[in-house]
Amino acid sequence: MKHLLFTERMKMADLVHANYRLLFVLPRFGIQLGFGDKSIGEICRTHGISSSLFLLVCNIYTFDDFLPEADELHSFTAEDLTAYLHQSHEDYIREQIPEIGKQVLSLAGCCAGKNGKILERFFDDYSREVTNHFNYEETVVFPYIHNLSEGKRSDEGYSIGQFEKNHSNIEEKLGDLKNILIKYLPDLCPGGPRNRLLLDLFLLEDDLNKHSLIEDRILVPLVEQLEERMR
Repeated sequence: MKHLLFTERMKMADLVHANYRLLFVLPRFGIQLGFGDKSIGEICRTHGISSSLFLLVCNIYTFDDFLPEADELHSFTAEDLTAYLHQSHEDYIREQIPEIGKQVLSLAGCCAGKNGKILERFFDDYSREVTNHFNYEETVVFPYIHNLSEGKRSDEGYSIGQFEKNHSNIEEKLGDLKNILIKYLPDLCPGGPRNRLLLDLFLLEDDLNKHSLIEDRILVPLVEQLEERMR
């Protein structure tokens, strides 16, 4: 479905008002707040960003049914996309996950020993899974795409179809952690910190879901086009 809400002529500030979750996206493109009344096109040109890729990402974050047109995938490079995805991984690993980890430890310290340990264990397991997921993309998928972009064939018989087939859903484990907070953590544990942690987990879950959609709806078809050219 084609949406026309976000265009280059739109003010960047209006973009944030339209969908506050795009605050996660801006720094991954190197864009900081304080852009006045400049348009999306102006900001993208100033930062050397592909406005087409930026708008595609923003549309996917905003419209659940948004699907890029095939010709839109020719308006930026695979390297542009993997650079954005890499910055997303850095944000999750260095910022969002550690910040939530601090909240988990703080809340666990206020609960009875057993309950606090269960909460910590579930978060540690999730954190490891996320790290392994991103490491695979950084060490296997992105180098493969880089070689394709330079016209080099893979000697290992790897293809983006294997990535798509085994693309794990790293949001699912968050459901277990949320259920502990909602259903099973005794009400003796402080409500304020628990609610704040839950809100951040819901935001992270939604953000990771959009991240996966970007890989499924932009990365995979784009790399499939590169593979077709190599054939």
